[in-house]
Amino acid sequence: MVAMTLLDSILLGALEGFTEFLPISSTGHLILASELLGLSSSDFVKSFMIAVQLGAIAAVVLLYFKKFLDVEVIKRLIVGFIPTGIIGFTLYQLIKDYLIGNSYIVVAALLLGGIALIAFELLHKESDEEPAEIRSLPYKQVALVGLFQSVAMIPGVSRSAATIVGGLLIGMRRATIVEFSFLLAVPTMAAATGYDILKSFDTFPTDGFGLLAAGFVTSLIVALLSMKLLIGFVKEHTFIPFGIYRIVLAALFFVFVLL
Repeated sequence: MVAMTLLDSILLGALEGFTEFLPISSTGHLILASELLGLSSSDFVKSFMIAVQLGAIAAVVLLYFKKFLDVEVIKRLIVGFIPTGIIGFTLYQLIKDYLIGNSYIVVAALLLGGIALIAFELLHKESDEEPAEIRSLPYKQVALVGLFQSVAMIPGVSRSAATIVGGLLIGMRRATIVEFSFLLAVPTMAAATGYDILKSFDTFPTDGFGLLAAGFVTSLIVALLSMKLLIGFVKEHTFIPFGIYRIVLAALFFVFVLL
């Protein structure tokens, strides 16, 4: 195992920027990629996997900034964040010590999540009667979406998949929950990154903040270039292709790396 280099941070940042908005788990991909790169599972590498997501999330703010000027949308984002914030704060140390960096957990979550996505899409019938505008969503619904989002604290689950599938299960329209899912990522990842850096910055290597900055910028640029396309694809297509991809990736990684 080796320490992270500038090239590693750029590669991982690009991977994060491309996978954040797809239901395939960006954190899971970062963990598997770090394994392939031979990176040590240090506290800094774990913090990098959390913080680099903020680059992709910053792209949401830049492209959807008008949504963040709408008071009704902001109120719903706050309500949606509260369940995840409480659970994340309570389980922070457990998640960082035992879940983040664990390739076996990622592979299992990718496999089971892929099966669940395929089964869900084959059985689910979308409702056309629910509000289409985020600013009109009932607070009970957005709170439930926040609970579903907290499941993604398990690496490999996928935050976008958990929130979108959760929203569809409680009757939300696909286009609405996809957009709300990505807006909800902003307070969620900002809080997660800020809290982790506050708790862990004293363990960072001397070039730690430089590596974080490189990963952040790369993630932001890749996300800006790909986000509209990726979000549009997720809105218009089922998750079955992503479910198949997750199963294949889990099987290949298990056979060729973990074994």
